[in-house]
Amino acid sequence: MGSWVQGILANSSFMPVQGTKTAGDVDDLYTFLVISSLISFILVMGGIVYFLVKYKRKTNDDRVSQISHNSMLEFLWSFIPFVIFMFVFWWGMVIYNDMRDFPEDTEEIQVIGSQWQWLIKYKNGITITTKDPDKGAKFQETSFPNGTVYKRQLETPIMVVPINKHVKIVMTAKDVLHSFFIPAFRIKQDAVPGKYSYVAFKSNKLGDYQVFCTEYCGLEHSNMPALIRVVSLADYEKWLADNKPKAGSGGLAEKGSELYKNAGCIACHSIDGKAIVGPSWKGLYGAKREFEAGAAITADENYIKESILNSQAKIVKGYAGRNMPNYAGQLEDEDINALIDYIKTLKGDGK
Repeated sequence: MGSWVQGILANSSFMPVQGTKTAGDVDDLYTFLVISSLISFILVMGGIVYFLVKYKRKTNDDRVSQISHNSMLEFLWSFIPFVIFMFVFWWGMVIYNDMRDFPEDTEEIQVIGSQWQWLIKYKNGITITTKDPDKGAKFQETSFPNGTVYKRQLETPIMVVPINKHVKIVMTAKDVLHSFFIPAFRIKQDAVPGKYSYVAFKSNKLGDYQVFCTEYCGLEHSNMPALIRVVSLADYEKWLADNKPKAGSGGLAEKGSELYKNAGCIACHSIDGKAIVGPSWKGLYGAKREFEAGAAITADENYIKESILNSQAKIVKGYAGRNMPNYAGQLEDEDINALIDYIKTLKGDGK
């Protein structure tokens, strides 16, 4: 749409501040839709008013003359909107794909929604959330006539991310549906219980950006904000070093490696590409999986989680009859997250 539009929006309160290039792209598309809709409204309503005035019946004896259709006119008023709609669809698809662009060096962070807070987890084991009010956190009590007292958190979890680097948010929910919305980045993604969803951003401006839950999730829905703090790469690396978990706690992949040995996974799945009882985990994440039923999908977090909890849901081609135990009810969500993160570190061709 042009830098002049972004300049106007940047100096007004019409839209939130733009914290990413994608935000500018979304604003351009939105502005185009508003302007094109306004032009369409003027043309349609202006035409209606014009014809009402021009062809108003002067007397009761006036009769409408026979009017034949115009094929070219009918084609144009159908084809031109079609072209505009397809252009808008393509434009929106480009922006949508940009929100799901995960380059090789993408920084990955997990977000878990629950009533009523966000749990933020980094690969090295750093965990950020609101503090428990019973353990010294600041909170405000609200009393209702029926005697019910609710505690509102006054401390906000802060997700620290580096500037000018792709960040992939992998999110899920513990209880009910939540929605992770960053107005300044123009991205919003639902966090669904039992399922993983994804969204990406690359911020090009330092600062703090507000996060809201925009899916009603219960009484304290409005009281579960978070912040995204964009810092320089040097400050980000220093922050990671300064906030390392206590010795021995390890990161997600380390925990996953231990679970691989202790939960019995090692008996059926290799990590060097060799096919034994079950498919190898080497190169599994992101690889195309073909199944005995004939379908094929890309192995992502949702597929891996389903295969752990219900091994017979999708049988990999060539492995029929090799029953793997189901781990539903045996592993916690945190354990599954750790196993998935460990599998992501096993690069190469999976078999």
